[in-house]
Amino acid sequence: MNGVLAYLEGFGAGIVVGIGYALIRVKSPAPPTIGLVGLAGMLIGFSLLKAVA
Repeated sequence: MNGVLAYLEGFGAGIVVGIGYALIRVKSPAPPTIGLVGLAGMLIGFSLLKAVA
């Protein structure tokens, strides 16, 4: 359950940052596709490292 909580906290933080960007009308620092691919890579790398260790 602890792992799920970490994902939910990360998701919630992303939503808060996204709302903040929208409120002050700032573009995201990375294009959405690049950002999502980067996040997917981070999650895969984290999962692989956790599986090996």
